[in-house]
Parts: sequence; C-alpha cells; structure tokens
Amino acid sequence: MLFLAQRRKQTVGGQLLLGQSCFEMLVKLQPRAFFSFLFRHLKELGWISKVYVNPPAVVRHAEQIQKWRTVKGNWQAAWLLKAVTCIDLTTLSGDDTPSNVHRLCFKAKHPIREDLLKAMDMHDKGITVAAVCVYPARVTDAVNALKAAGCDIPVASVAAGFPSGQTPLETKLAEIKLAVQYGAREIDIVISRSLVLSGQWEGLYEEIRQCREACGEAHMKTILATGELGSLANVYKASMIAMMAGSDFIKTSTGKEVENATLPVGVVMMRAIKEFYWQTGFKVGFKPAGGIRTAKEAITWLMLVKEELGVEWLKPELFRLGASSLLEDIEKQIFHHVTGSYALPHDLAMA
Repeated sequence: MLFLAQRRKQTVGGQLLLGQSCFEMLVKLQPRAFFSFLFRHLKELGWISKVYVNPPAVVRHAEQIQKWRTVKGNWQAAWLLKAVTCIDLTTLSGDDTPSNVHRLCFKAKHPIREDLLKAMDMHDKGITVAAVCVYPARVTDAVNALKAAGCDIPVASVAAGFPSGQTPLETKLAEIKLAVQYGAREIDIVISRSLVLSGQWEGLYEEIRQCREACGEAHMKTILATGELGSLANVYKASMIAMMAGSDFIKTSTGKEVENATLPVGVVMMRAIKEFYWQTGFKVGFKPAGGIRTAKEAITWLMLVKEELGVEWLKPELFRLGASSLLEDIEKQIFHHVTGSYALPHDLAMA
C-alpha cells in the first residue's frame, strides 16, 4: 500500500467535453457527489494531516516501471505518434519573438515530416500536437499564426505569476483574464508554494478557485511545482486541493525548478487523480513537464499513465506532455524507424 487513505470506488459517469471546464462538468453531471465530497473535505480538513505517503514504496514502484522492456519496431512508432498528439509544444524563453512563435506553430501543425507519415500510412490521420504553450505576451502571435495555418490547435498560456508564483493574487487574476482575452483556450497557472509549505490549505484552495473563475471557459492546468513542495505527502495534498478547486489538469512543474517531472512524483499525483475519480466520478487530466527530452522518456510516461490510470487517460483530453525539445527526438526516432538511418541536422525542420 502506497497510501493509507481509504478508497471507495464509484462508477458514476462523466466525460470531459471540450469547451467545458472540469468544474462546470462536475456541477452539471455529478452535483451531489461533488459538493458532498467538497463540503466534507473542506469542513474537515483534518484529513490533510492524516495523509501518509510511503516514499520508499513509491520509489521502488517507479524504478520497476523504468526497468520494463522498451517497445520496439512498429509498436514503438505507434507509441511515439501517440506521444506527439499529447505534446504541449512550448516556448517560454525571455527572447521569444513573433518569428520563433510562428515557427513553433508551423511545427505544431506539421510535427512529423509528411513523407515519414506516408511511409507509415498515417499521413491522413490529422496528426498534430495537442497545444502550443507560450507566455501571455505571445498568445496573440500564436493565435494568429495558427489561424493563418488553418488549424484549430489551442493556444495555452502560462499565467498567475509563472514561474515563481510570487505575485499578488490580484495580479495573477488580471494576467489570467488578459491571456484569455488574447485568445488562450488553456491556462497553465502556478500555485504559491508558500501556502503548501506553511500548511495553508484553505488559502491554497481559495487561490486556485479564484484562478479557475478567472479562466472562464478556458481549461485550467494547475502547476504544483512539485520539486519545491518539500515532500511527496505535500504533493498528494496539493493535488487533491487543486482538483477540489476545479482544475481540469494537474501538472508537475514549470520546467524552471531544479527538480522537474520525476516518476515518483507522477505516481503520487496519479494516485490522487484516481482517488478523486473514485470519490466524485470525474476524470482530471495529468501533465508531466520539465526535463522530458527523449522519446524513451515520453514512452515511459505513457506506460506509467496506462499502468496507473488506464488507457482511457491516454488521450490529449486527459494527458499532456509539456516539452520544448522532446518533439525533435521523437521525429529523429521515427526517421530511423522508417529509413533505417539516423537523421542529419538538415533532414528535419526546426521547432
């Protein structure tokens, strides 16, 4: 047992409908289940102090997954194409300009070279990345580039004082509203780590709830910055609070921390997602981000999601990979699968 918390399985339905937030769907489809769960847990926050995570067991479980035999051949190619469709293709640099955002958007629409897709008979499947993720100031550039390209890939924007979260709540809410106004359909907020480290769980809930409200119809991913939360138990607690506050996704990291997405953290967050689903009947998405650079790492994350949450989570509506350089390695591996040789620097388009 990794967790000592009691679990009760509930089989009520509830599918994620595009254009509606997790919170809206919970209220509409499972109001009794959700509000009963929310009232019980907010009224009696003593459960927070009783959460226990067994770190050695979590680490052992993660190590076992890393030892699984890597898929090869056509199976590997299939897993890699699945990974492509779940990528939030990201640029979050201080020197971002309209030109490199436009280039990123072109790559988002054409993630794999057309002749490689034809060789695998996948050229007519409409394979694109899941979203393009940028700073609020670059949202308009991304929206215009994707519109000009004639594709409906959503633009995601980081907000709420990304990456540190060290800004006043009023500023965070204003930034979220601006990003939505500019055309962002997904918002990646970042929590105030100090609220977790000081045990201010009601304060954390209220901050995330207000961010959810500011997002309006945009989907909200809540970045926990797990490398700065101090313990796996805090990761579990923060995950539960974030979902209770209406997050559509919970996300590991900003990509700017010293420690980003790790498998043990992923296990803990997925166990929280599973618990929330059993309690409310609603599925919340998961997004590992930061430090995921190789095709092998992407497949490992896909396998972990399949193991912990099931195949129904292996779709862009419930799983994302936050990455800036991952797509390049995936395309190299697909190039090798199709041609039998390794790609030279000029063989593949820059992202």
